[in-house]
Amino acid sequence: MDENKEVNSTDPKREKVRVIPLSAINDAPDHPFGVRDDDEMAELVESISTFGVINPVIVRKGEGERYELISGHRRKYACAKLCIDTLPVIVRDLSREEAIIFMVDSNLQREHILPSERAKAYKMKMEALKRQGLRTDLTSAQLAPKLTTEKIGEEAGVSKDTVKRFIRLTELQPELQQMVDEKKMAFTPAVEISYLKPDEQKML
Repeated sequence: MDENKEVNSTDPKREKVRVIPLSAINDAPDHPFGVRDDDEMAELVESISTFGVINPVIVRKGEGERYELISGHRRKYACAKLCIDTLPVIVRDLSREEAIIFMVDSNLQREHILPSERAKAYKMKMEALKRQGLRTDLTSAQLAPKLTTEKIGEEAGVSKDTVKRFIRLTELQPELQQMVDEKKMAFTPAVEISYLKPDEQKML
């Protein structure tokens, strides 16, 4: 998907668009989706060079005069490559948890996502949902993870078991995660290996 053409869940025409310096925008902490210099980035750079940034990025207010980028890391990177020093933004009043959920949901629509990126994204969303107190009326705390993964799965179009298995990949050592991303290790064995202790994984 051309990120310069993606449609936000809220019509930007109904929200105030501001233009702020690129230098005033911080990337989201622990952003799980990598920004790569690939063919898609080259297309995005060409699109922005020709038409500008069609779709404003989404930010939330940070400390002082700074902002935290929620959705639009690739557009920001493309502007930096083009030496464009400003960016059209929509500022949304979101809590940290709401920002994480929005960031994950908007990026999961991308066409090419590495297994390790999807794993980290699912885990971040799960933890954000838990902090929001999802179904805190339940008496059994053990049920909360199941309900959370069900919610994530429903919104991502996958089963709760698939969500759980992807989250298991976050328990892999970085070298093994890279092997999964590079398709040197299949997904199912990687999930099984994730249950080993870190030292045992390193022995592999």
